[in-house]
Amino acid sequence: MTNLSSVSNIDPEVQNNTLREIDNLDKQLQHHFQAKFFVQPALTRLLVSFQANKTRPIYRWYKYKEAFSASLVELLLQKYGLNQGKILDPFAGSGTALFAASDLGLDTDGIELLPIGQQIIETKKIIDTELTFEDLERLKTWLRSQIWKQVNQKFCLTEFKITKGAYSQETKKAIEQYLEACYQENERVQKVLRFALLCILESISYTRKDGQYLRWDHRSGRGQGKKPFNKGDILDFDYAIASKIEEIINDLEPPIHQVELFSVKMPPGKVKLFKGSCLSLLPTLPDAIYDAVITSPPYCNRYDYTRTYALELALLNVSEKGLIDLRQEMLSCTVENRSKDLLTINPNWNLALETANTQTLLQSILRYLGDRKLQGVLNNNGIPRMVRGYFYEMACVIQECSRILKPGALLFMVNDNVRYSGVSISVDTILSDFAEKLGFIVENILVLPGDKGNSSQQMGNHGRDPLRKCVYVWRKQ
Repeated sequence: MTNLSSVSNIDPEVQNNTLREIDNLDKQLQHHFQAKFFVQPALTRLLVSFQANKTRPIYRWYKYKEAFSASLVELLLQKYGLNQGKILDPFAGSGTALFAASDLGLDTDGIELLPIGQQIIETKKIIDTELTFEDLERLKTWLRSQIWKQVNQKFCLTEFKITKGAYSQETKKAIEQYLEACYQENERVQKVLRFALLCILESISYTRKDGQYLRWDHRSGRGQGKKPFNKGDILDFDYAIASKIEEIINDLEPPIHQVELFSVKMPPGKVKLFKGSCLSLLPTLPDAIYDAVITSPPYCNRYDYTRTYALELALLNVSEKGLIDLRQEMLSCTVENRSKDLLTINPNWNLALETANTQTLLQSILRYLGDRKLQGVLNNNGIPRMVRGYFYEMACVIQECSRILKPGALLFMVNDNVRYSGVSISVDTILSDFAEKLGFIVENILVLPGDKGNSSQQMGNHGRDPLRKCVYVWRKQ
C-alpha cells in the first residue's frame, strides 16, 4: 500500500520542472514538423472511425468499432494517386483497408493477430470469391425455415471466466442449437452462418464493449458498481440472427434497379491474410515489395481487445490460456502487457531501439511516468511499462515498414494522441520523428478538425487538454 506521507512529500517544484521540460521538448518537436501539419476538413470523425461503414453494404455486417472506414481508404488512395500495385496493412483488424483497396483493383496483404479479425477477413474472402448460387439459396432456407430450431442436440459453447453468464439460459441454448445446426452445412455456408452469429453476440448478451473491458447489464446478476448499468434492449436471439442473415442476403443480392446496365467494374485485387503478430511476421517478409502501407495500430489508450472481444473469442474456441497468450502477443497497448524481448524476436532491430532510446521527448515522458509510479499517484502502475512498450514496439514496426516498402512508396497511419497523469503524449510527432530516422520523409500530418478531449477521469483531475487525432503520411526515401 502507498504511504500517504510519501505522496504528500512530493516536491512540487521538481514535478513542475519535469512538466516544463516535457512541454519545451514537445514544442520543439512540433516546431520541427510545423510545416507538415495540415488541418484536413475532409477527415471527419465519421471517416476515421467505423461510423461511416454503418451505411455501406458488406462493411456494415460486423460492428468492429476500432476500424476506420472504407471511404477513408478510398479518399487516401485517390488523393495520393495510388491505383496499382500491392498494399499492406500490418494491423488488419476487420480488413477494411484490404477489401476497400482490393475493390479498386490493388492486391492487398494483411497481418492480424486476433481470431475475430481473422474470421471476418476469411468470411469476406469466401463471400467474394467462393460462395455459389446454391449456397445463397441455402442461406435463404435458413432464414425462411429457421433451421436452428429443428435440431435437438446442442454444441457446447466455450466460456471464459470473464464471459460466464453473458447470456440468458434461453439465449445460450439457442446459440448452442444454432452452432450444432451449422455443422450440418458445407464449409462455405457454415462460415457465413457462424460469422452472422459473431455479428449479433453483443446485442443478445448482457454486455457492452467499453474500451478496456466488457460492461455488464444489471440484469445479468453480476456484482454492480455504485451505479447499476442498463444497456437498453437485449435482442431476442431468433429476431437478431434472422435480421442479420437477411441483411447479408440483401447485400449480396442488390435490387435490379441498382445494377447499372453498362457499368464496368474493375476486377478486384487479391487479398491475402497472414495470421499472427506483426512483430513476428513483418521480419519474414521480403525487402521492397509493397507500394503502400495503410494501417491504424492499436492506440496507446489501455484498450484491451482480448477483453472487449471476449464473447467472440470464446465462440471461436480460443482457450483461457490462449486468451492470455493473445494479450501478451498484442502490441503493448494495455496495462497487462509485459515487456517484450524485442532483440530476441529480431536481432536486426538495434536501430529502432536506439531511435527510441535517443528520442528526448519520449525519454522525458517515461522518466516522469516512472517518478509518478514511485510516488504512488498513477491510477495503474502498469502505465509506464505500457507506454514504453508501445513506443519501442512501434519503432520496430516502423523500421520493418521502411524495409518492406519500395523507394518512394507511401505509408498512411491513423492514430490518436493520449494523456496520462496530466501529461499529453504527442504520439504523432514522436512516431514521425522515429520515421525520419528509420528511412522515411514526413510528407504530411493530416489533422482532424476539432481536437478530441481526454478521458473524463483525466479531465476531472487535470482539466480539458485537446488531443490531436491524425493521419500520418510518410514517404519511403
